[in-house]
Amino acid sequence: MAVTAAMVKELREMTGAGMMDCKKALAATEGDMEKAVEFLREKGLAGAAKKAGRIAAEGMVVTDLSADEKKAVVVEVNAETDFVAKNELFRNYAADVAAQALKSDAADMDAFMAEKWEKDPSLTVKEALSAQISVIGENMNIRRFEKLSVENGFVASYIHAGGKIGVLVAVESDVVNDELKEMAKNVAMQAAALKPLFTNRSEVDADYIAKEKEILTAAAKNEKPDANDKIIDGMVMGRINKELKEICLLDQVYVKAEDGKQSVAKYVESVAKANNAKVNVVKFVRFETGEGMAKKEENFADEVAKQMGN
Repeated sequence: MAVTAAMVKELREMTGAGMMDCKKALAATEGDMEKAVEFLREKGLAGAAKKAGRIAAEGMVVTDLSADEKKAVVVEVNAETDFVAKNELFRNYAADVAAQALKSDAADMDAFMAEKWEKDPSLTVKEALSAQISVIGENMNIRRFEKLSVENGFVASYIHAGGKIGVLVAVESDVVNDELKEMAKNVAMQAAALKPLFTNRSEVDADYIAKEKEILTAAAKNEKPDANDKIIDGMVMGRINKELKEICLLDQVYVKAEDGKQSVAKYVESVAKANNAKVNVVKFVRFETGEGMAKKEENFADEVAKQMGN
């Protein structure tokens, strides 16, 4: 039986599932509407589309590490409310997503969502997400993931505030022991707290520096219009160096430094020396739940009134 647009529209209105999912369900059931509804329910797709327009800016960040700790992944999974984000079902699902992402070869989110869901290969990752949306009752989203790996050394992870922030730190080292792992965890905590943008100065884009010089030069000339170029250049470079010490992880003042002056790089160096090791903090990744996303804000009293009215 040929599937018509009117049939797809009817099924979509009945279930709230997506148009393509409805078309697929009708094709699989030869146009039988009741069986198509069952098909969508079994796949966990019925009802998911109705929630898709809601803003999912809460949630949690999860990390997962390989057994040898040479490879790790950090994942952000979103939900609409902090209440659901603390739900055990949601947290277990987020952990499953991280476990799949750790093994995945997907180059981007589209490829990842098209993969077979490891816990139920009859579903894709996208379909498994839709199933969770139907069960949990809120819009959800697997927003992003990133992996770090090293050949010699290890990757450390740190989760702050139950999943509000997650950090990975990749460490190259010819020695791996508890002291070095503790050092890496401290560096990850530093990244969580102080929000650096780069690991070290070599990562800072030349265009970024050039633009900063342009802005700071104009500002310096406005402050000291009679100063010569040498004085202006000195002011600009001083301010750029100060900024780099704030945005580069290894240049930052180590938060646990007893003298309040030791940099993260010097801290790493001191631990490496104490363990007779060659250590290099290669890279870090920091995810914060909902960063850069618009969050829906409603007055609680208005929300209650709205519900009472309904």
